[in-house]
Amino acid sequence: MKLHELRDNPGAVKKRTRVGRGPGSGKGKMGGRGIKGQKSRSGVAINGYEGGQMPLYQRLPKRGFNKPNRKEFAVINLGLIQKFVDAGKLDVKSAITEDALVASGLVRRKLDGIRVLAKGEITAKLNLEVTGASKAAIEAVEKAGGSLKVTKAAAAE
Repeated sequence: MKLHELRDNPGAVKKRTRVGRGPGSGKGKMGGRGIKGQKSRSGVAINGYEGGQMPLYQRLPKRGFNKPNRKEFAVINLGLIQKFVDAGKLDVKSAITEDALVASGLVRRKLDGIRVLAKGEITAKLNLEVTGASKAAIEAVEKAGGSLKVTKAAAAE
């Protein structure tokens, strides 16, 4: 085989349709767009428009209220904290702050704060300082002999 004999597999490359290039092309004159009207022109996108029928986003019921300035917390479970302590990624001797949790890789970013939930077992004696915690999480940490301090105005739920 020589260089000039190289070919692509048959059917691998399809030529694109050149629209509006005369009647012989089969896609001449209007180029498959029909006659007149907004959609026959270029640069038109009518998003969500359903030809006079009530659009889907208006047909669906809307309920409730989305608070625009609501707080978004990064959530951690106690079981995960225990896993990181066992792996030696968290230092139990000093107080575990939100910055320490981010530095250890347990949480990617703090968002509006970190909230601890009670899923999983905790055996280590921890000294946690976070923005929020569930009542069950606080009880579980204190039962293990540690302390969980909730900082700022976001009190325990």
